[in-house]
Amino acid sequence: MESNSQLQGGIMERDTDKITLDDLRRPVGSELKAFRTFFRQELKTDVFLLDQMIRYLHRMKGKELRPILVLYAARLCGGINERTFRAATMIELLHTATLIHDDVVDDAEQRRGLLSINQVWKNKASILLGDFLLSKGLLVSLEADEFELLKIMSKAVKAMSEGELRQLKASKLQNMTEQKYFEIIRDKTASLLAACTESGAASASADPAEVQLMREIGLDLGIAFQIRDDLFDYGVDNVGKPLGNDIREKKITLPFIKALETCSFLERQKWKLRFRKEHKSTGEVAKITSFVHESGGFEAAASDMETYSRRALANLGKFPPTQARDDMEQLITYITSRKK
Repeated sequence: MESNSQLQGGIMERDTDKITLDDLRRPVGSELKAFRTFFRQELKTDVFLLDQMIRYLHRMKGKELRPILVLYAARLCGGINERTFRAATMIELLHTATLIHDDVVDDAEQRRGLLSINQVWKNKASILLGDFLLSKGLLVSLEADEFELLKIMSKAVKAMSEGELRQLKASKLQNMTEQKYFEIIRDKTASLLAACTESGAASASADPAEVQLMREIGLDLGIAFQIRDDLFDYGVDNVGKPLGNDIREKKITLPFIKALETCSFLERQKWKLRFRKEHKSTGEVAKITSFVHESGGFEAAASDMETYSRRALANLGKFPPTQARDDMEQLITYITSRKK
């Protein structure tokens, strides 16, 4: 059980519509500060260009959702310790490296409101920076003989690479199915969130069953997270990225797949043809968006998201009732109901 001070450090607000990331940071506020110090220390270098790029990276700090998830998992499974900071650092290094490489592949111009690394230092330097971050992740584990954490991270890297390649093949052939979609997001997105919960648990618990349960929670949460992200593209609110971006890029996701399931064969071919068209106008994007909503594709995808979220919460319910469990529940609910 947790001490009174830990109980008082929990999330007091229970209205999920009002929960913010700041609320979620509060129960692990001091530990998050310690993690940031640990992370920055690991990235110190005397190579001038690399140092400049890393300084720029620190300015691009994101929501820190993945390190927070690592800390929450450890807190639930016995308590945050130095191993937890290593796990969170390895996760953040891996995540940041994949974002940098993704921006090179996508020729992205911006990341988190700033020019992307590849726009400032070009592709070659960006790829080398990503490689540096991945190698630092390996060293963080090896220098402390953290072979269990290294195994968890290596599995995540393998799965994420396979997911990216599956998506690349499916997008080229334009033969995305619901089964393929779930295989891709399980590998590409959910595997990293599973690594967050699994490594956090492994850093604090010696119980393999407990660690595996946390991994399953992370997988279900990751799938729900990605579906939520894909729903944003068919929404109406400003979520920090252009609406209809997936449609313009011919990226088939669950809402469109679900919409196609309601159509006759000829209608499916018609909508697929419209989706494959290059350089769609705003009106053409709007027509596809309307089709997805009117056919129930949006609602069906949202229902699947809720199913995975409930599965994560059901597994979480197998842990003893503590403030740490309540806070993890709030984190899961936030991730699958977030507005951006």
